[in-house]
Amino acid sequence: MDAGQVIDLGRESLWIAVMVAAPLLGVALGVGLLVGILQAATSIQEMTLSFIPKLGAMIIALLLFGGWQIAIMVDFFRRIFERIPGLFM
Repeated sequence: MDAGQVIDLGRESLWIAVMVAAPLLGVALGVGLLVGILQAATSIQEMTLSFIPKLGAMIIALLLFGGWQIAIMVDFFRRIFERIPGLFM
């Protein structure tokens, strides 16, 4: 395995990590922004008011996107394991 293959594998790994994390992080960002606007408008500064809706929204997002995320990761790991025999030749 040469340096180019290692760099390609690292780049692909980072891209897979971004793709898998993006839906949950996007939902958390959107809900956090909405709750922050609501808190600023009503002057309610309660910590749990921002945490509980974010947690609920992320659970729903995980239920919606979880199958897709697992499929992406399984496909990636399958491709990595298929490369293993070629490393030692």
